[in-house]
Amino acid sequence: MTGHDLIQSLVVIQLAAPAAALVAIGVPALLGRPLGERATAHVVGAGFAAGFLAAIATLAMLVGRGFQPEIVHLATWFEVGHHEATIHLVADALSVPYVCFSTGLCWLVNAFAGKYLHREPGFTRFFILLALFGTGMNLMVLADSIDVLFAGWECVGISSALLIGFFHERGNAVRAALRAFTTYRICDVGILLASVVIHRTVGSGDFERLFGTNWPAGTCLVSAGTATAVSLLLVFASLGKTAQVPFSNWLPRAMEGPTPSSAIFYGALSIHAGAYVLLRCEALLENAPVARLLLVLIGGASAVHGALVGRVQTDLKSVLAYASMTQASLILVEIGLGWRVIPLMHVVGHAIVRSLQILRSPSALHDRHELEAALGGHPGPSGLWPVSLLPAPWQHAVYRIALERGYEEMVIARLVSTPLRLLERAAVAERRWIAWLGGESGDGGRRS
Repeated sequence: MTGHDLIQSLVVIQLAAPAAALVAIGVPALLGRPLGERATAHVVGAGFAAGFLAAIATLAMLVGRGFQPEIVHLATWFEVGHHEATIHLVADALSVPYVCFSTGLCWLVNAFAGKYLHREPGFTRFFILLALFGTGMNLMVLADSIDVLFAGWECVGISSALLIGFFHERGNAVRAALRAFTTYRICDVGILLASVVIHRTVGSGDFERLFGTNWPAGTCLVSAGTATAVSLLLVFASLGKTAQVPFSNWLPRAMEGPTPSSAIFYGALSIHAGAYVLLRCEALLENAPVARLLLVLIGGASAVHGALVGRVQTDLKSVLAYASMTQASLILVEIGLGWRVIPLMHVVGHAIVRSLQILRSPSALHDRHELEAALGGHPGPSGLWPVSLLPAPWQHAVYRIALERGYEEMVIARLVSTPLRLLERAAVAERRWIAWLGGESGDGGRRS
């Protein structure tokens, strides 16, 4: 077997291993004969372990060849004339290191969750969703086309929403899951439209037709107008996953899910999915100064918002949620400034530290009941440094804004929710009018 064939096989293993674990525990569960707790945790752990070891081996081989990228051609979905949709993966200086740390963290969280969720009624369901998330994450990271990336992106989104609502007997958990899912779906329109523009422009979703495969020094192969349009759409798509203003209010509520899923999603991987997509398309951003400026402005504003609001939260998981938001915002600012390797290192470092903090939070609260006063208590206006440097009236104003989370939800309710309710009422009135014209009763169209 040549080095080329070996790398291709290892890349396939990185994707196939967690997918095989998903099938191995999902099929028996569908047949009403789920595996035991220990077997379930071991099977999923073995899938992540195999993917992690394959990624490490791939990384070592890429280092030996100077990070020369390797394209894995799996299949062609369909081909019509000059237009095609392909299923290709790529192993390069961005995807393989990302798979190493993401699969390694999933492996760690799997080991933690096996004991943390012992005798939990939804034990098997949690590990099915964790395996789905791991498969989707690797699919998104290894994707060499916008189509494959979108498939992985959606797997990450649906598993995230379902794990937020894991304790479905709690009303707050279900409402938090719906809020997160709605935010995801709104912002996913950006990546879907970006796919349409890319296919329209180059006849395929392959990234090598857009900017080659030489990350982080790719060359934009499309016009500046196309690069700007695609970049703006990808920036919009990224705002939802990274919880940027005005789409940030779902993040603290997402902590309604189990601690292991909070660690892997909102401390480590899902929160950085948008940053990964923007890093992958860095060559397009280089030719889209408007998109880069937008990243800096929104990221900077969201970082300030997260830092201020996080300082006045009364529970530890909300503090960590806003801390994750702040760091994700700074990463977007770094990408907007044109940096590439530094944001990648920032993602890896922040993901490891934050996930361990979230995993540690339950035992920390148990060990020290005074932790709320030390970390989560309201510090008062004078405790919000550097707000304490402002005049006293301004300190109180900033403190009130932070307590109200920047009035973000109020603004969205007035500008978005209220108009939508008016449209719903107009639709109901229209149906009643049509029913009346048709000689029917006004109770939804049923005849009297």
